[in-house]
Amino acid sequence: MSEQRIPPGETPPVEGSTAEAHEERPDGGVWEHPRFLLALIVLVAVLVAGFFAARIGGL
Repeated sequence: MSEQRIPPGETPPVEGSTAEAHEERPDGGVWEHPRFLLALIVLVAVLVAGFFAARIGGL
């Protein structure tokens, strides 16, 4: 019986192995600066609330 060929860069299947087939990348992206994202959400919420308060005040 011949051995199965594994493509380069692939982790061969091993019984009981807990290793990942790829290297995990570090955290990043949108979640790199959560305070900035939270501040942006709060700013938009305040602007929307201000718009409605101005509409109600103008009646």
